[in-house]
Amino acid sequence: MEQKKFEDPIKSPVVQEIIMCNRIGAISVELAKRLNIAPEKALQLFYESQTCADLHDKSTGLYLYGDLYVADEFMREKEYAM
Repeated sequence: MEQKKFEDPIKSPVVQEIIMCNRIGAISVELAKRLNIAPEKALQLFYESQTCADLHDKSTGLYLYGDLYVADEFMREKEYAM
C-alpha cells in the first residue's frame, strides 16, 4: 500500500480514461466543425472509425499525436473510403 503513494497518478487507469474521453470529445468537436455536423453525430462517426480504434491501440502510437492530427487522420480515412 505504501508504494502506491509514490506512483505517478497520471498513469492511473482511471486518469488515463478521463484523459482519453476528454481527447475524444475535443476531436469530435473539431470534426463537427470541419464536417458541418452536430457534435453528437461527429462523436458517433469517430467512435465507429478505424482512427478511433487506432487511438485506443497503444501499439499504433496514434495516442502520442495531438488532437488536430488525429482529426486529420479521421478525415483521410473517410476520404479514402469514398
